[in-house]
Amino acid sequence: MTDFASLLQADRGQPAHVLHLVHPGGFEEWLNAQPERIRAAAAAAGFRGKPGEFAFVPGNKADEWAGVVGMPEKPGPWDLAAAVAKLPDGTFRLSEGTPGVTALGWLLAQHRFDRYRKDADPAKRRVLLTPEAARIDETVAIASAVALVRDLVDTPANDMGPANLQAAAEDIANRHGASTRVIRGDALEHDYPMVAAVGRAAATARGPRLIELEWGDPGHPRVAIVGKGVCFDSGGLDIKPASGMRIMKKDMGGAAHALALADLIMGAKLPVRLHLLIPAVENAIAGDAMRPGDILISRKGLSVEIANTDAEGRLILADALTRAAEGEGGVRPDLILDFATLTGAARVALGPDLPAMFANDEAIATALLSAGEESADPLWRLPLWAGYRDMLKSDVADLNNAPEGGFAGSITAALFLEKFVPADIPWAHFDTFAWMPSAKPGRPKGGEALGLRAAWSMLRRRYGGG
Repeated sequence: MTDFASLLQADRGQPAHVLHLVHPGGFEEWLNAQPERIRAAAAAAGFRGKPGEFAFVPGNKADEWAGVVGMPEKPGPWDLAAAVAKLPDGTFRLSEGTPGVTALGWLLAQHRFDRYRKDADPAKRRVLLTPEAARIDETVAIASAVALVRDLVDTPANDMGPANLQAAAEDIANRHGASTRVIRGDALEHDYPMVAAVGRAAATARGPRLIELEWGDPGHPRVAIVGKGVCFDSGGLDIKPASGMRIMKKDMGGAAHALALADLIMGAKLPVRLHLLIPAVENAIAGDAMRPGDILISRKGLSVEIANTDAEGRLILADALTRAAEGEGGVRPDLILDFATLTGAARVALGPDLPAMFANDEAIATALLSAGEESADPLWRLPLWAGYRDMLKSDVADLNNAPEGGFAGSITAALFLEKFVPADIPWAHFDTFAWMPSAKPGRPKGGEALGLRAAWSMLRRRYGGG
């Protein structure tokens, strides 16, 4: 894991190269205030202050230099990230103002997933000095959480099966003094039958399990976080084409988000009783794989007809959501959040960068949308449209897991999950992609946290007062 704490430090006047942040509307004013040598350097580089532009300019002495970075008038987390790739090792400070939200992109632009590369170049180390010392720990914590999502998702399925996901959860639990429980085998078949059915075709060593973590004072509000942990999704007997299977190592991206959010909650000692649940499976193909037409009995007791074995994520989430809603010792959750790489329909509707969010509670939905805007981690709310509930009907069971016709796929998936959450418990569902299909500043191609910062910001406001 990248040592983010060493890359963002309090400014105590130590030597550093200066970075000038310039936006197009203020470019002429900035340029006219500069000496001739800087104006000449900016002109030679074609620098006009447009977002993403960068130029080296001479300093006040022969051996000094500075950087000029083009910025929008209202910078976001990623607007300093492009400059990081162009800078050498060293220590830097802004010529005026504070890094603010751009510090996050500064850190994450230096995170790399090179576990499998023998030819990886040595990591550069660009340190940013900030006068906002009080914000360093929070920024580092968020960067670490995002990096955790990226690393878990980027790890291939041969090294990120259900047992590896369990080990990741146990490592986080051990760091924070949380307790864990893992349900497997006969107990899983009995108590979480849909989790067991989805994962039973995988080899014994990659067998299905439900991972639970508990942390915090039982007297605090109970918050349940559920993450879809399909460590690889072949589609089952309704097998995906090769193009659809290529990045299915990311189908545990919901679990990665849930683990990262739990890490943030425990690290900040948020005054909640945390209950983390990860149903971890591999959707494989074997003689005992679940079949189209099978009928499964869920933990809640509802029967589900399997119309498509590639709609498996909602099955394992349903059992986990049922358990989350039960609470512990008669105490039900104050809030349930779930994260899942659930439907291609959400990506068709909203693209890769914008998670679909569903909620059964208006206050929670409003709080999440506001938190997404403020943290530059946007969400888009889609409706739990009651008129589409009939699409879930089955001729032979209580529910059908994959309505025919292809209409409103992300909505019907969310309506399926809603069947397993009591209406009086606030609940929000994130249908996230967990992946960047192409690189952007501070965000390489591969695993990505989408919706994580919005959820964390909401929880901080709801339970932490900040």
